[in-house]
Amino acid sequence: MDLGGWMNHILVGWGVDPKVANMFDEAIIAVLMVVVAIGLDYICQAILVGGMRRYTKRFPHTWNTLLMKRKVFHHLIHTIPGVLIFFLLPLAFIRGKELLFLSQKACVLYIVYSLLLAANGVLLMILDVYSSEATARNRPLKGFIQVLQVLLFFVGGIVIIAVVMNRSPASLLTGLGASAAILMLVFKDTILGFVAGIQLSANDMVRIGDWITLPSNDANGVVEEITLNTVKVKNFDNTISTIPPYTLVSTCFQNWRFMQDSGGRRVKKNIILDLNTIKFCTPDMLDTFRKEIPLLADYQPDKDTVPTNSQVFRVYIERYLCSLPVVNQELDLIISQLQATEYGVPIEVYFFSRNKIWKEYERIQSDIFDHLLAMVPKFDLKLYQYSD
Repeated sequence: MDLGGWMNHILVGWGVDPKVANMFDEAIIAVLMVVVAIGLDYICQAILVGGMRRYTKRFPHTWNTLLMKRKVFHHLIHTIPGVLIFFLLPLAFIRGKELLFLSQKACVLYIVYSLLLAANGVLLMILDVYSSEATARNRPLKGFIQVLQVLLFFVGGIVIIAVVMNRSPASLLTGLGASAAILMLVFKDTILGFVAGIQLSANDMVRIGDWITLPSNDANGVVEEITLNTVKVKNFDNTISTIPPYTLVSTCFQNWRFMQDSGGRRVKKNIILDLNTIKFCTPDMLDTFRKEIPLLADYQPDKDTVPTNSQVFRVYIERYLCSLPVVNQELDLIISQLQATEYGVPIEVYFFSRNKIWKEYERIQSDIFDHLLAMVPKFDLKLYQYSD
């Protein structure tokens, strides 16, 4: 006797009308199967997942810790009741072939969904393992994992639709070929982000932790996250700028990483002198400079050359910068006079600070230029200052 007939016999024995018993016997068996499957699921979760949890606490390795974190075991074990019910349903539905078909279809959908979540957990495990490596900072993998996730759930969605429509997944994929233009429109940002991510990674254009400046988007800060569709930048005013990856490929942006990795951060400022105060130095002026300014104590102009006070000031600036440990002497140090304008004569001071930390860098250059500005009058020079 099949399970449906057995339940029918029990219901009739309880005094239920045979017609009513014929209507509900198989449904009751199906419900009982679901209850048994759910109970089995809880038992498997308690035994297998609980055992893995205890093992992980005692022997915490990378693989088992991540398996528990991403719930790969949990989702795989959830397929057990689905498989069980799928194979037991024919024993319940002897007469109701349509109900059998619908019930097994629901089981298949549940199994596919659980497998999708388990596969997604594996992808996230790969990302976690890679992110823990030192190379992850230089070659972020999150965008590629997101592409695989999109493909996984896209294929899984096709399989689910094929099961619901009772068609082959291959035939559905073939039919989608005619809708390629629509799909490209829907996934335009994803496709552009994927291609841009490959370019950014292959050319090492940006990494997590880089300080970048993107004037067109008012972004100026540190890259916090690189994903398939966005590059998240934490600006120095603690706001967040979200930029599409293809924007970094198609427009100009400034990456300060190489400055941070180099021997110094550039300082480039002008000191504007009043044109009317520039003059040739007399011997007495040069003697005064040597006595009052220690860094010029041994200064001697070139033979047959009468220096100007501006020229001696530039010599002093160079000697002063060379005396400072914070100035990197191995990099360019240039003191030059620029084109005179109606606002005076600019003296450009160009050097590199060894300290590249923003706060310290600003303090260092401010202290240096405070000193240089205060030294201008000692050379019989004046700073240009606009007045009405």
